[in-house]
Amino acid sequence: MSTGLDTFDKTVQESNLWLKDLTERLNTFDRHHAYSTLRAVLHALRDRIGPENAAHLGAQLPMLLRGLFYEGWDPTGKPSKERHEAAFLAHIARELPRADESEVEEGTRAVFDVLSKHIDRGAAVKLAGMFPQELRKFWPAFIQEAARGRQTGAA
Repeated sequence: MSTGLDTFDKTVQESNLWLKDLTERLNTFDRHHAYSTLRAVLHALRDRIGPENAAHLGAQLPMLLRGLFYEGWDPTGKPSKERHEAAFLAHIARELPRADESEVEEGTRAVFDVLSKHIDRGAAVKLAGMFPQELRKFWPAFIQEAARGRQTGAA
């Protein structure tokens, strides 16, 4: 289905690719579940990295996902202060009330994996580097390694 506007058609196509990657990573055919997971994790990430970094990340998202990313956002009092796994996963779980703890953790890893593949690698490394070590484990190994190397190189 075409909208008749190339910009809209392109963002729908790109957003569908992200969603397809996520459904495969989550090993599900439930696109609504994948969408809800993407939304919840992007919102927690957005709140955790602060307004300036959120703006940089938002600029790399397809237009449709950018709207999802900023949906309902109030940057007042951001970034959030979650430094521990339980608090960060609880932030995500508030938007996924039917998911159990393992689904929230699996969804977080899957979204960070998909995100790492679709945005600039340097930006993904920078984002992972903003996370305390306990939360960095949700990022793919190649991003964690690069973030660790970046911090070591800067020291």
